[in-house]
Amino acid sequence: MQEKKSYEYAVIRLVPRVEREEFLNVGVVLYAAGQKFLDVKFSLDKKRLRAFFGDVDIKETQKYLESFESICKGDKEAGAIAALPIAERFRWLSANRSTIVQISKVHTGLNEDPAGKLTELYEQLVL
Repeated sequence: MQEKKSYEYAVIRLVPRVEREEFLNVGVVLYAAGQKFLDVKFSLDKKRLRAFFGDVDIKETQKYLESFESICKGDKEAGAIAALPIAERFRWLSANRSTIVQISKVHTGLNEDPAGKLTELYEQLVL
């Protein structure tokens, strides 16, 4: 049995109208320092989004979320943020922002398999 190691995660939320304080969970970003793991899972259910936020720009939102994925992977084409060390990339991704895509507070836990935990959190919190 592997030793459980700490991880941190944040929920990615779509908040088209801040004044209404409504949001829809669309993804999860998870960082596990001990395993040098940083990844994100997200999805945009177009039908659900249109019902909840009729005028949301789905293509623009998709591009924004794809940039999270590129930064997680350290993709050179994602710019200077993607070139940062993994911990700094997570801190940047999980920082408060005032855009349509926002992040929950960072939560922590212990787990042996960060990829499996990311999938579990995604299924619990997004799907």
